[in-house]
Amino acid sequence: MRSYAISDSRLLGGIERLPDWVAGLEEAGVDMVQIREKSLPASDLVCVVTACLLRCRRIRLLVNGRVDVALACGAHGAHLPGDSPPAAAWRGIVPPGFLFGVSCHSTADAQAAQSGGADFAVAAPVFDPLSKAAYGRPLGIEELRRICQSVNLPVFALGGVTLRNAEECLAAGAAGVAGITLYRG
Repeated sequence: MRSYAISDSRLLGGIERLPDWVAGLEEAGVDMVQIREKSLPASDLVCVVTACLLRCRRIRLLVNGRVDVALACGAHGAHLPGDSPPAAAWRGIVPPGFLFGVSCHSTADAQAAQSGGADFAVAAPVFDPLSKAAYGRPLGIEELRRICQSVNLPVFALGGVTLRNAEECLAAGAAGVAGITLYRG
């Protein structure tokens, strides 16, 4: 199972704990980490991402919504919210192998992410989210299955995913699971 951890420094006890959290995820075998610290000014985000990258050996580090910060720091990619320009719009300025994940809340979103050049999609929320107020009605397993079947790119299940229901997500066709509280440490 592929795994995609998403940061929330408030749950970790502060922004200064992110590099150690990333190092722990690396040791645990997590595949990708998204630094999702939306409230940080760009200069602070650059410092945090740089410190986290110093702890990465194998894990792929992405920055939420900030392709500029990801590029400036040498991160492995960026996670694009659904209302962002498509990945294809950025391909001319990013290095080869730069990853783009895209948030999706429907089959149409996932298809748009694929046609827009995304490397993977994150379908959410599959279940009621554990870390924040619900982002609309949960998709459920059957909608996750439809999303996974509608595209030829990996889909990660996000939102209320636990160790207990992760297998359901994989059985529905998800390539892996993503989470904030799932990888809290």
